Amino acid sequence: MENGIVRALAAWALPGAGHALKGEWTKALIVGGVIWLMFAVAILSGGAYYPGLEWEEGQLLYLLNIFARLGNVVGAMISWTLSMTPPPNVAEWATYEYGGRLLEVAGLLNYLAVIDAVDDSREVAGK
Repeated sequence: MENGIVRALAAWALPGAGHALKGEWTKALIVGGVIWLMFAVAILSGGAYYPGLEWEEGQLLYLLNIFARLGNVVGAMISWTLSMTPPPNVAEWATYEYGGRLLEVAGLLNYLAVIDAVDDSREVAGK
């Protein structure tokens, strides 16, 4: 696909989609697979419920968590939907904080994948 903006939006919303639109199927499967695997492990670890703080308790951490989660739009919507009904003892899980950090890293990794999906410098250099 020639339109970089469409590729960027697709890659941002759904990890691996930007590379698929670009025709790089192997990279799309690897990037999408790794990010979705990280997301799944994070959710199963209780990461959807982290950070367990409100805006007044830590604005910077709250904003950083939102920015990182928004790296994967579909994943962010899933995790925020799950976080609406947390289990009563989720903060006691040994993996709770690790899951939250893994969820953030998956989103941040997808920001890099978006940049790679939009990057056409290799195509221009090859011509």
